[in-house]
Amino acid sequence: MATNGDISEGVLFGMCNGPLMDIWAEVSTEFLVMYGLKKDGIIFAEPRHLPIYRELVDQHTVDYIAGGAGQNAIRVAQWMLQKRFATSYIGCVGRDEFGQQLERQATGDGVRVRYLVDVNEPTGTCACLITEKVRSLVANLGAANHYKVEHLAVPENWALVEAAKVCYISGFFLTVSVDSIIKVAQHCAETNKDFTMNLSAAFIPAHFKERLETVLPYVDILFGNEKEAESLSKSFGYGTTDLKEIARRIASSPKVNDRRKRVVIITQGPGPVILFNEGVITEHPIIPIAPE
Repeated sequence: MATNGDISEGVLFGMCNGPLMDIWAEVSTEFLVMYGLKKDGIIFAEPRHLPIYRELVDQHTVDYIAGGAGQNAIRVAQWMLQKRFATSYIGCVGRDEFGQQLERQATGDGVRVRYLVDVNEPTGTCACLITEKVRSLVANLGAANHYKVEHLAVPENWALVEAAKVCYISGFFLTVSVDSIIKVAQHCAETNKDFTMNLSAAFIPAHFKERLETVLPYVDILFGNEKEAESLSKSFGYGTTDLKEIARRIASSPKVNDRRKRVVIITQGPGPVILFNEGVITEHPIIPIAPE
């Protein structure tokens, strides 16, 4: 087993349309209905959802937590690796207190961050609504929606990509900067590094199919849950809801770096994780956690 002494600085690089300041609150089912939301849903805020954030602050007890799907994944990896600056992350924030707080939190957790600071947009926020222990997310991206590939090309930022052995991209980033994703993906293919991606939400393959098709050939390891996998199957015309078959089809789709075979991992909540690796499908039971 590797120790933290074996782990190089910057071994894992992450990039996403974030970070976001998460605003957590417990709400009623009626609250969700009022805003046209579903339990366990993940959406980008539309104009009709914008009052949610003020209402949460004014009428509910809230917690502020540094978040964003991609940055959260990197923070968890950093905690697991237990070596300061073993991970790095790039995203876009506004020039405001939330942006500064996010940088302080991530750096304090040991993640090296290089945020693009947008002077015209506020730092993105995400309403995390808890109803009967089920989470619903409404993201108002703000500055996170304005990342530019030119920032990635700055030498001190690109050095983070060059130092990494594994690069992780959230599927949400497909909505923001495909150019940035492709730049990192091509580097990984040329240098035989692991390029990994999470589908992130069912609407990504459903509504951003063409962008996903552009990036998928570079992906060495793909993560997703059962809803996201079924959405991809429907969007790509696989004609099946069988998760094992979907994993096989994804793994066998065209790939740029033929030195690495694609690995596909599909989670199913409390159900077993489906793994397609080296042409073999296996299932792995999860460690159950008590509902409370």
